[in-house]
Amino acid sequence: MMKTKVFSILGGDARQAHLANALAAREDGYRIYAMMLHEGVKLHKKIIPVDDVKKILPQSNVVIFPLPLLGNDWEINAPGSSLKVTLQECLDYIHPDTIVLAGKVPSSAQELAAQRGLEIIDYLNREEFAVLNAVPTAEGAIEIALREMPITLFGATCLITGYGRIAKVLAGLLRSFGAKVIVVARKCSDLAWTRVAGCQPVHLSEMAEHLPAADLVVNTVPSLLFEEEKLALLKRSCLIIDLASKPGGVDFEAARALGLKVEWALSLPGKVAPITAGVITLDTIFNILHEKGVIP
Repeated sequence: MMKTKVFSILGGDARQAHLANALAAREDGYRIYAMMLHEGVKLHKKIIPVDDVKKILPQSNVVIFPLPLLGNDWEINAPGSSLKVTLQECLDYIHPDTIVLAGKVPSSAQELAAQRGLEIIDYLNREEFAVLNAVPTAEGAIEIALREMPITLFGATCLITGYGRIAKVLAGLLRSFGAKVIVVARKCSDLAWTRVAGCQPVHLSEMAEHLPAADLVVNTVPSLLFEEEKLALLKRSCLIIDLASKPGGVDFEAARALGLKVEWALSLPGKVAPITAGVITLDTIFNILHEKGVIP
């Protein structure tokens, strides 16, 4: 069994830098190279910063790219770094035996890797990652609500669309604040679990009649549920938080035209809890490496 010795960690926001720090804090004797990590995060003394992929990728056992993998024009996503490098350039220097990981990998990137005999493992697809990542996302939504709402969550009527992982965590947090929680979903099974969780279940077809009472609306569904007609039913004091990935679930122009306050809150874990988010990602990666037999 080969023990992984050399990690290269590239790009990303603050959570990727904290992932590197969490790896360095482990007493496993790994060599850790870092490139294009967030310049606002102080790196562990064990981490070796570099500025050229040719110096690190050919000797790496594991390469960890960020979430999301790509920024603009095939560049590795690195909003916190002044350095830029393309995915093509990176793949040209990675040995086929190397374990390559990233989050939110588009099919075009997978195809590019396959042409070079490589596979990019998308840790975003791991269930344990999604479940644990729901916690900082939900806490981030609570933070926005506390900051932007003109009333307390205690006694507020909060409407959540969808009942996936994030919505489940968020509903529990809102109830702990003393809010009345309405969950809108399509599936009968989701509506049943909503009732068990102490929330009011509402089928999507009946959502409109509950919108006028909402003080807070949180959307978790990545399809347009809140067009102008639905938005017009909301109180002007209602806060809308959209947690859904692009294209989102809210007509943002219509919301603003109606005088509604709307927050499209993407990548919350990296913004509100980057240390926790980094550790969650690293734990998920080590689960993958263990399953592949590259670490004990």
